[in-house]
Amino acid sequence: MSQEDLLARVDRLESLDEIRQLPAKYSLSLDMRDLDAHVNLFAPDIRVSRDKVGRAYLKQWLDDTLRLQFTGTSHHIGNHIIEFSDPDHACGVVYSKNEHETPCADGSSEWIIMQMLYWDNYERIDGRWYFRRRLPCYWYATDINKPPVGDKKMRWPDREPYAGAYHDLWPSWQSFWDNPPGEGEPEVAAPAPLDEFLSTMRRDAGEPKIRVR
Repeated sequence: MSQEDLLARVDRLESLDEIRQLPAKYSLSLDMRDLDAHVNLFAPDIRVSRDKVGRAYLKQWLDDTLRLQFTGTSHHIGNHIIEFSDPDHACGVVYSKNEHETPCADGSSEWIIMQMLYWDNYERIDGRWYFRRRLPCYWYATDINKPPVGDKKMRWPDREPYAGAYHDLWPSWQSFWDNPPGEGEPEVAAPAPLDEFLSTMRRDAGEPKIRVR
């Protein structure tokens, strides 16, 4: 192995470790309402809306949202897959199970539990890794005493229930239900190439897009 190859492998390992820290830091800073620490995990030119760019606008949006919707939160990070497109750009999928104390219009509160995953894009800028984008894909949100069985599993207080996008990025979900096993020998696809597990599962659909509600 050449010295160049060895340095590239060390760089990859260090990058993996730094990227894995991002969702953990995201959770702690969000739950403890340190919005400066939180927005500094994102690229300086992070897009907040069609016409607003930058960490200051992200901080403003978070402040408004957190004060209005949540008394307290706790985000628990789980599975994390990271894949690189080049040494300075990567994408990832992170599972997250969350708890929220949520005020209701009548003055009461509900304890909302949530299961979701994030599709992340990461970028290294001036030697540091940042979130370039976080795309939240929700499975359910419901009061802890009300199991989210049935359709429209996103059930927030004072809102009409709606469906999340937990399965929307993955063609395998609908294909599984549309194609029950038939007769004949089963087939197995070839393993995904290195750093192409997520794109293979996405069936090479490109950069994911969903409507975030």
